[in-house]
Amino acid sequence: MEGSVRGIWHGDAVDPAGDVLHRADEVPWSLQSLRHHFLAPGKQLCSYNFAVQARHGREKGESFYMLVQGTLKAATDLRRFGNDWIEFGWVKDLTVAGQNNAIINGQGAASWPFNKCPIRKDCKVLPISVLFVNNQNTVVRDIKSVNSKFFHIALLQSKNMKLINIQINAPENSPNTDGIHIERSTGVVISDTRISTGDDCISIGQGSDNIDIARVHCGPGHGMSIGSLGRYVDEGDVTRVHVRNMTFVGTMNGVRIKTWENSPTKSLAAHMLFENMVMKDVQNPIIIDQKYCPYYDCEHKHVSGVTLKDITFKNIKGTSSMPVAVLLRCGVPCQGVVLQDVDLKYMGEGGSSSKCENAMATYVGYQHPEPCA
Repeated sequence: MEGSVRGIWHGDAVDPAGDVLHRADEVPWSLQSLRHHFLAPGKQLCSYNFAVQARHGREKGESFYMLVQGTLKAATDLRRFGNDWIEFGWVKDLTVAGQNNAIINGQGAASWPFNKCPIRKDCKVLPISVLFVNNQNTVVRDIKSVNSKFFHIALLQSKNMKLINIQINAPENSPNTDGIHIERSTGVVISDTRISTGDDCISIGQGSDNIDIARVHCGPGHGMSIGSLGRYVDEGDVTRVHVRNMTFVGTMNGVRIKTWENSPTKSLAAHMLFENMVMKDVQNPIIIDQKYCPYYDCEHKHVSGVTLKDITFKNIKGTSSMPVAVLLRCGVPCQGVVLQDVDLKYMGEGGSSSKCENAMATYVGYQHPEPCA
């Protein structure tokens, strides 16, 4: 039996001939027919929300394919959105592929002034451009996302996801425009991708396991982050993360692990390997920050409830734009932190240095800057 979906539209659906297909707010769709109605080459679809949700079972082995062509533009009126703009939910064996310069344009510039999250803990979160929730065996490839209102792409409670050749662009000062955010997901692969944005290029949140990231170019942005972790009750562990062959250009951070102080419950971040990284003019190339707090009124009176264990930084080379190129600021002592073959130069006077708190790190091979005393 074919799976069924629900299409929620605010605006008009345009067929390849340019004719309006529907003007209804809620239209039933067949997953098999979606690729014929999604968007024609050269067309622009504005003021548009869309959700795909599998409602029924289907024949074993059947897969779904959605082709995106042209440019999709989001509405600029925030009153027309919930938590996201485009959502794929509870779908198995789905491929979303772009063709002919497929662009998902969140038109976020009009909304960024309303984002108070960088300064207020009780802020209203703006809509994510593309959300995958409770999906399995999904491939996303050859898509470009520009100027999201909040995160560009988010994976939530999903399994076996592959993102290949994704292009992400937003201004360096655009708030909370994380490129790809992963949370409570397992078996995620991201490869051959370029991200320039105003926040983390890739962020891995709580409850994630078996994450593989390779050949990603990041910059500008805040770098590659594990976290932030430890802010909420009953967060899941983050385990088995392998990040390799990334290049960072002009970013705030390179590879970062960030956890909040005074975590309401304990959790673990462990078994991580970051290797073969190139840093070009990066403020903080290697950073563990267990006193993470982005607000101005942080007290730093408590210890993070997130235990860091078995974390290796290997073959990390390039230049730092700040004197402290390696910052390992652990709460309770970190366990099994290893730095192997690190060569990070500060181009200003005095050279680069390391700074550590409760790191208990092991050093292997060449080390520049010198290890913490």
